[in-house]
Amino acid sequence: MRDSLIAITGATGNVGSRVAKLLAARGERQRLIVRDADRAPQLEGAEVSVVSGYAATDELRRAVQGAETVFLIPAHESATRVAEHASAVDAIVAAGVHRLVYLSWVNASPDLVFTFGRHHFATEQHIRASGIPFTFLRMPFYVDVIPSLVGADGIISGPAGDGRVAAVLRDDIAESAVATLLGEGHVGKTYNLTGSEAFTFTEAAKVMSRVSGKSIRFHNETMDEAYASRAKYGAPDWEVDGWVTTYAGVAANELSRVSDDVRILTGREPGSLTRYVETNPDSLAHVVSSPAPE
Repeated sequence: MRDSLIAITGATGNVGSRVAKLLAARGERQRLIVRDADRAPQLEGAEVSVVSGYAATDELRRAVQGAETVFLIPAHESATRVAEHASAVDAIVAAGVHRLVYLSWVNASPDLVFTFGRHHFATEQHIRASGIPFTFLRMPFYVDVIPSLVGADGIISGPAGDGRVAAVLRDDIAESAVATLLGEGHVGKTYNLTGSEAFTFTEAAKVMSRVSGKSIRFHNETMDEAYASRAKYGAPDWEVDGWVTTYAGVAANELSRVSDDVRILTGREPGSLTRYVETNPDSLAHVVSSPAPE
């Protein structure tokens, strides 16, 4: 255990809560930054600080005061997310934090097909310009999310074509994050946290069908079909763009690169979609399609 304090934003979320639990298991001092104190994990050695949002610069500055390192989880997608991230970074810098570890997106650039991915490039640039020592952890799709893309009818629909995605487990992200938070030599580094293989959605459907015994397949929508099929939700244009370009980014192979960084940071191979579905059969409980053909 070290005496220095680590602040974890988004500590009630899927990744933040995992990181917090791993740090607690190691006896580390941490401060959990949350919106709702009642939802904060109850962990030994963990303080809780409530912040209304990343745009609340003064609140966040006070919340991270005294922390040596902050793990910054991205804000929920919104039309103002880039500004929210900039506000959060400014608060962290103003508080005198020594290092920022940011959960980013693979191939972060200003011209990604995946529109939400561009937010991460803008945030990385703001962090670099701030002068704070940083570590970037770049991730693609979560393996854990792939089953939820399957509709009740057993169909994954999206304009992903034959593009490949090197999806990664949330657990692998969390363990890698802890390694960078506690280890030495990570300042200025960018790690690509991926699975050990890149698969198409057609291949993912076959894996899930075989493991679950249910008929699951991938339907490659055109871009027009994708926009039309999501119009029924009444979401704003920026959000629909994000949903559709999630798949279009896969088609463009923006998420296809496989990296050894999870193994390097954690000392083990990352988990696979096959293993995840085998150990989490309920992840496909919502699928009510007919049994897979023999």
